[in-house]
Amino acid sequence: MDPISTLITVAVSILAALLALFAASQAHDSIFFIHMLVFALAFGLMALTLVRKCNFAGGDGRSVAAEDTYCDTIVRYGVIAIAFWGVVGFAVGVLIAFQLAFPNLNFDLPWTNFGRLRPLHTSAVIFAFGGNALIATSFYIVQRTCRVRLSLEPLAWFVFWGYQLFIVLAATGYVLGATQGKEYAEPEWYVDLWLTVVWVAYLLVFLVTLMRRKEPHIYVANWFLLAFIVTVALLHVVNGLAVPVSLYSSTSYAAFSGVQSALVQWWYAHNAVGFFLTAGFLGMMYYFIPKQANRPVYSYRLSIVHFWAIIFLYMWAGPHHLHYTALPDWAQTLGMVFSVMLWMPSWGGMINGLMTLSGAWDKLRTDPILRFFVASVAFYGMATFEGPLMSIKAVNGLSHYTDWTIGHVHSGALGWNALITFGALYFLTPKLWGAKQMYSNRLINWHFWIAMLGICIYAASMWVSGITQGLMWREYNAEGFLVYSFAETVLILHPFYVLRAVGGLLFLFGALLMVYNMWKTIRGEREVDQPISQVITVGA
Repeated sequence: MDPISTLITVAVSILAALLALFAASQAHDSIFFIHMLVFALAFGLMALTLVRKCNFAGGDGRSVAAEDTYCDTIVRYGVIAIAFWGVVGFAVGVLIAFQLAFPNLNFDLPWTNFGRLRPLHTSAVIFAFGGNALIATSFYIVQRTCRVRLSLEPLAWFVFWGYQLFIVLAATGYVLGATQGKEYAEPEWYVDLWLTVVWVAYLLVFLVTLMRRKEPHIYVANWFLLAFIVTVALLHVVNGLAVPVSLYSSTSYAAFSGVQSALVQWWYAHNAVGFFLTAGFLGMMYYFIPKQANRPVYSYRLSIVHFWAIIFLYMWAGPHHLHYTALPDWAQTLGMVFSVMLWMPSWGGMINGLMTLSGAWDKLRTDPILRFFVASVAFYGMATFEGPLMSIKAVNGLSHYTDWTIGHVHSGALGWNALITFGALYFLTPKLWGAKQMYSNRLINWHFWIAMLGICIYAASMWVSGITQGLMWREYNAEGFLVYSFAETVLILHPFYVLRAVGGLLFLFGALLMVYNMWKTIRGEREVDQPISQVITVGA
């Protein structure tokens, strides 16, 4: 930025820090007080950083970054953030999995119990790990597919650091006990407002970059990414509507109540899965698989049909989370019908991703990064078959409120979202730091198979556990009384809870191998790998 723009930004940052300090002095509770101090510290550091970096002495205004074709520094920061938050989220997930298997691990401290750590885990893996993956890769993809440098770079940096601030505020709020009690939407009102500001800035950066493109057509990955950004904004604003008790309190009351609140919540939550965890990551799929396989997208026409079908159908599927509740029966049936219809476009995307490898399937034997991408698309296909199946009322009567749902969610989240993100990190790291390839292909292979083993143990144990739960809960004797108490179901499921924790531990270990591999690659080191053709000997 030029000196005048920097001075204005510094002045605004200092003013924001002072306002945050004033709000902290008026706080009605300790959580609001702590969060206002975090805001003040963040804005103060922002002002200090801008002052130190600005060249007030003048000059030709050129910088090293300005000479680059693309703005990749922010993507590098994003890659590091993805890996960091991923390990944090997986580690917390392993901890709470062991807490469910061994309740004594909850300890006596309130901020270490399952009730507070569970939303910390879900937000860390979805919004911290997954959100940073979407922001960083979207900034990388939009520049390459539009052949233009990222627009509004200072605003893009605000998006990155503002999003990290949102993560810190949300995480500390969960641990301290501040929550709205909404699935995937726990942060309180002022954190929601801050995320709204950051998200509008994100939309502006992405949209202006698209408008300044040098390519005549918008590549399909950008369609999915833009839809994800716009729709998540809509979902977040409507579901987050609330009235605070005071402008200086962390407590608020939701604008909706009763069955309306439930409907809005699951309209938001299911579409958060549909657009945050599906549409955005499909944008990643449509870029990274063709690049890694060095093949064009199998069918561009199918990708457009896939896009519009998903965009239209997903918005109506949320009510399938409310079967057998006070929601009107017609609304439940509507959600079920649209959920079943979603199976077709979802598998259209899966087929398009897998068929992109036509003529290049042999690369799977030697390219472990491509293996991550292909496995992720396979899990996407499996999860998008299982989801519509579980939305059918007869099946839902068995599966809902059981561990089957947990197995379904994690087979999708770990198998689809995490694996494609790992592949993207392995793709991006050498390119962003000027290396020919990752430090060790051997470690990538180890990571892949350890992660796959962890996912299979986790999902399979939860599938068996969930079906067992459902069958035990609906077992009646000849007199019409329940055969099993809830405590009896918990006791019989203990081995499956231990297996889940072991599966999560394996998945975490694989992620740590990836972080080590990334660190070595960034440092410019290279392990001497023995070619696979020399490892596999025939008739030896």
